[in-house]
Amino acid sequence: MKKELNHFYIGSSYGGNQEWFSTFFMRLGGCAAETACDMCIYLDKYKSTSLYPFDKDNVTRADYVRFSNIMKPYLHPRMSGIDRLGIYIDGFGEYLKSAGARITLSGVEGSEDSQKAKADLRAQLDSDIPVPFLCLLHENSRYKEYEWHWFLINGYENAGDKMRVKAVTYSEWEWLDFDELWNTNRAKKGGFIVLNLNT
Repeated sequence: MKKELNHFYIGSSYGGNQEWFSTFFMRLGGCAAETACDMCIYLDKYKSTSLYPFDKDNVTRADYVRFSNIMKPYLHPRMSGIDRLGIYIDGFGEYLKSAGARITLSGVEGSEDSQKAKADLRAQLDSDIPVPFLCLLHENSRYKEYEWHWFLINGYENAGDKMRVKAVTYSEWEWLDFDELWNTNRAKKGGFIVLNLNT
């Protein structure tokens, strides 16, 4: 089975890009804010929420950067990064509350069994909601560009016992082996965020 969610383009860019942000520290460490911005635009376009304060049907780079500055106080870069799910849940949750949204957030910690994590991730994607994902340290150099980084997952594909996920970051996407991504063999784990739309 293969499931791919709709997304959105900004010009030729597949979603937003933190390299566009207006300050050095946001370009360096604004990945959490970038995923939150993309989530808001996605939810407005496909779930009829009201989270993005600009035109959801004509998302421009200039408006996206303005939106990142609105999101910045809620998920701002810091010395250790947004390296815990709780920081993301608190920050993005405050933004959602400020926008009047009845959306609750919860986390699936990176220490969770991979089979349970797969089931939770599939359930979220089957509800047509993307997944903000945090990868911290990883033993496999294949995932070097994902280390200490928030990105979105907006698709999955089952192949026997294996599952691949569609990872979206820096305006691009690629398919990754979920078990390899999840089993980092490092003490400091990441995880992912689950959204419940109470609308």
